[in-house]
Amino acid sequence: MLLSNLNLLAKAPNGVARLRELILTLAVQGKLVPQDPKDEPASELLKKIRAEKDRLIAEGKIKRDKPLTEIDDDEKPFELPQGWEWARFGDLVNASEAGWSPTCIGSPRRKGHWGVLKVSAVSWGRFDASANKELPPELSPRPEYEVKDNDFLLSRANTEELVARSVVVGKAEPKLMLSDKIIRLDVSSQVSRWFLNLCNNASHSRMHYVANASGTSSSMKNVSREVVLRTPVPLPPLAEQSRIVTRVEELMRLCDALEAKGQLEATQHAQLVSTLLATLTDSETPVQLTDNWHRIATHFDLLLDRPESLDALEQTILQLAVRGLLVPQDPQDEPASELLKKIRVEKDKLIAEGKIKRDKPLPSISEDEHPFTLPAGWEWVRVGQVSGRVQYGITASADHTLAEPKFVRITDIQNDKVNWETVPGMQGVTQDVSDHYLEAGDLLIARTGGTIGKSFLVSTVPINAVFASYLIRISPVAGMDSSYLKIFASSAHYWQQLYAKSMGTGQPNVNGTALSELTLPLPPLAEQSRIVTRVAHLRRLCFELRQRLSASQSTQAHLAEA
Repeated sequence: MLLSNLNLLAKAPNGVARLRELILTLAVQGKLVPQDPKDEPASELLKKIRAEKDRLIAEGKIKRDKPLTEIDDDEKPFELPQGWEWARFGDLVNASEAGWSPTCIGSPRRKGHWGVLKVSAVSWGRFDASANKELPPELSPRPEYEVKDNDFLLSRANTEELVARSVVVGKAEPKLMLSDKIIRLDVSSQVSRWFLNLCNNASHSRMHYVANASGTSSSMKNVSREVVLRTPVPLPPLAEQSRIVTRVEELMRLCDALEAKGQLEATQHAQLVSTLLATLTDSETPVQLTDNWHRIATHFDLLLDRPESLDALEQTILQLAVRGLLVPQDPQDEPASELLKKIRVEKDKLIAEGKIKRDKPLPSISEDEHPFTLPAGWEWVRVGQVSGRVQYGITASADHTLAEPKFVRITDIQNDKVNWETVPGMQGVTQDVSDHYLEAGDLLIARTGGTIGKSFLVSTVPINAVFASYLIRISPVAGMDSSYLKIFASSAHYWQQLYAKSMGTGQPNVNGTALSELTLPLPPLAEQSRIVTRVAHLRRLCFELRQRLSASQSTQAHLAEA
């Protein structure tokens, strides 16, 4: 049943990771391989482990261990098969030791130099010998802490997910020492260290460690050696331990293959989507676009089965819109050249009335700045030509106790929306800020940091509101559809220019001059309206597709869980 549904499990969200967890859970509960009644029971095995430990104590090779409390029923998360026994981790190891904590100098160490492992060297499923720091020359190495072949190591400090994860080293690199955050456990010769590793990384052990870890933050947790040694372990007969380890290794290799196959499929799928959607943007006429669209639309169920494919489709729609390929042209529309004249007249009128400042001349647009050919009736313009204001925001402080004016910051813009109820008021400014009041149709653009270029179209302003200094306002002149400007500010053509103009190595930023000089493909006003309507319709379809995909993935996840 499990093997016949591996593909379903692997395709579910985080499917392979959850499949690995399931394999471990089945393994340590005795459900992955059949029991053999001929195997010597674990009760006898525990006697041999105790005898070995007493002999080593008598020989002075290890210290006498402290008695561990019996495991009560509350500590047993599941029933064990016949022949198994519950034991504590400390019952199954002869000794445990942590390394040391010298101040190191470099990461990773240079070849031939002594190094100290970092906690990241130990995580479930792998030992990363490259995760180390170099021991400084003034400190002498401590060979007693050197990592040896087949060492059982446990990292007692890490994130909540990785704390107390363990590995069996295999072949060790020379001159690597344990840190004080890594414990080496001397596992009894009567126990498979590989099986013990499975138990330590299984879900019941994870719950034990999380419940007993110290540390206030999930980003760094610690467990003591005592917590490790009292971890409950489900112990099968030694022969069954070996069978379980062999089976788990087979299944984990299968998981590796599924993971690699999924990554390959994801890469190939992305290339396929990119290639096919490129045929749309390479269309030269609306008729050609329609033909290409119909060819692809018949395969939408294969192409659009991942969120990133829908993102690519939506970006393609925006790029088609600003190229004039999304709606047909109407020869009766007044051309953009006439619209530009009207916009200039309107700007001059606003300047004469003192409502906007006189704009500085913008450089002419050369042929090199035409990334594609425009339809008849369109014009290449700069954003500043169709904008009344390209204005920086106000430097002030936010105060949630003040009602008005609202002070819109980059963080207030989420998913192309502003929740006006949560926007704080503005404090710290005494002069008149009415010239910064937002108006419907304004386009706000983030000018710095990780959100550089992010835009928000102001549709309604229920209360007097200004905008913060890390935002730039672009106010289109009458005769320019602000929703079309927003489409442009979401398109690949916009982003390519913006990244090219962003300045600063540490934190990129873009200024008002650079935004004013962006080239904009300008359609006739009537066509702008048709484009806006068409894009809104197609984006609604994309939204519906996302909802269906989310529902499908949720169903997949539930099936995998079942």
